[in-house]
Amino acid sequence: METVLPASPAWLRLAKRYIWWQAPEEALRTPHRVIAQLMNLGTLPDIAILRELIHDDAMRQVLAEANPGEFSDRSWHFWHQMLGGPGLVEVPPLPERQFA
Repeated sequence: METVLPASPAWLRLAKRYIWWQAPEEALRTPHRVIAQLMNLGTLPDIAILRELIHDDAMRQVLAEANPGEFSDRSWHFWHQMLGGPGLVEVPPLPERQFA
């Protein structure tokens, strides 16, 4: 995955909406976070834009590298079913925080 998302009007709008606590230009420096937030909280129109902007493989990578707390149970299952294809037998468990 790219280290920085392009500062296109679409990405800036999405970053502003889903990473509201940072300036959009700053948020675009963390593509994983922006994409994960969209996948977890995105509206249907915004998800359609996301899917035009990036390939499904990038979303699969975000799922594979997910941090604890990034996805709700519902979003986690939805995206694994959506991106996993017909060969997906079982959705893996959500990432969990490890306490020492």
